[in-house]
Amino acid sequence: MRIFLCIDAMMVLLFLFMGFYFYKSNGKAANYLSGYNMKSDKEREKNDEAGMCKDYGKRIIFMAVPFIVGSAIDYKFAGIGTGIAWAIWLVMFILLLFERYKREGGRHSS
Repeated sequence: MRIFLCIDAMMVLLFLFMGFYFYKSNGKAANYLSGYNMKSDKEREKNDEAGMCKDYGKRIIFMAVPFIVGSAIDYKFAGIGTGIAWAIWLVMFILLLFERYKREGGRHSS
């Protein structure tokens, strides 16, 4: 049971740390977005990097919630909460990818 609670706690801390870093970065964390750092300066100027990092930071912080709930479930039913948390997180991650695709203008031009 402890291992599942530790996994949940580590994921909560990871998402909170990353989310607050993005939120407070004033756009500098955009360099850590996969593929975004490879865009030309001209392409990057089309985006509000500070606003984008704030939005992504909020979403990343919100991704900690399933693991908080999962830890409460794991306290009573070991392993079930972690599995549910990962399933919910996967859906949230896919939705984030779609949001990012829409926000950053779809396909990259070479």
